[in-house]
Amino acid sequence: MDVLSEMKVGSYEQLLFCHEPSCDYAGIIAIHDTTLGPALGGTRFWNYAGTDEAITDALRLARGMTYKAAAAGLNLGGGKSVILGDNKRADREALFRAHGRFVESLGGRYITAEDVGTSPSDMEFVRRETGHVAGLQNLSGDPSPVTGYGVYMGMKATAKRRWGKDSLAGKVVLVQGAGKVAYYLCSHLHQEGARIVVTDIDPEKVARVVEDFGAETVSPDAIYDHPGDIYAPCALGATVNDATLKRLKVEVIAGGANNQLAEERHGIELEKRGLLYAPDFVINSGGLINVYGELERWPQERAKRKAQEIYDVILKIFAIAERDRIPSFQAADRLAEERISSVVRLSRMWMGGGR
Repeated sequence: MDVLSEMKVGSYEQLLFCHEPSCDYAGIIAIHDTTLGPALGGTRFWNYAGTDEAITDALRLARGMTYKAAAAGLNLGGGKSVILGDNKRADREALFRAHGRFVESLGGRYITAEDVGTSPSDMEFVRRETGHVAGLQNLSGDPSPVTGYGVYMGMKATAKRRWGKDSLAGKVVLVQGAGKVAYYLCSHLHQEGARIVVTDIDPEKVARVVEDFGAETVSPDAIYDHPGDIYAPCALGATVNDATLKRLKVEVIAGGANNQLAEERHGIELEKRGLLYAPDFVINSGGLINVYGELERWPQERAKRKAQEIYDVILKIFAIAERDRIPSFQAADRLAEERISSVVRLSRMWMGGGR
């Protein structure tokens, strides 16, 4: 891989390779853009096939965080770090303290948090070496309530765009997944009088949603064929694909899962089929908002008020899509790019120091 060429093409600012032999630590920290503020992004611990795969993942995820933060209206840039190795290893303190020292070496340009393969307890080890870490235990708390509320507000905005009013009363919402975010989403839907159809591979989670909110249930594969108004993917990514597109019997897609489109072309296909799609990285940005609230020492109620703004952001995305005659997923990127461009003349690069 020609790393510098990759960085130039994607407009990345920095890529740091890290190694501490005493604890067999090997990591990569990617910073995509700090126009709006310090780069925030979690630490992913994964057994990559090789260094090139790890670099590609770090770069891709860092860029995604830039767009997510910008679209959410947060004063943050995008970054990501990856640790190469077996994330099941038991001896974690030295490993994550080493990682924390490399994060500290960036002087505040990058703030880390937990991600796949890491936990809040791992971040406590990181905190022993740097203050540039978020998502700690007993601080911002469980992000699921804020994330679920943000998805709910984004769904209401999408309903307003599709049907002229944002009420979800009487709408049939097909919720794929019954985890924490989906549970909080369902609580809001139930309160508003929506009809919930839920599925999950875990029958206990499904049973809880059925018992608490009177939801109907279908098998995981049957969710795509069930008639409804809104499909809300809240579990696996890439569920909007060649196989499912032809089966969906809804008018709106709005859910909390990441990477809902298997490929970008599926976003174009949704447009052709007349399905209105709320871009995933915007509608599910409540979790990032919750972490930002921790950094700014917000009470969770303030984070929830910020997540309420997802409603207006989603409407703005649909307006850009109409203005520029592009699919909504491209309009979401454009919204983020326009915000970054509006600030770039003030200060191109965040140099660390006080926030």
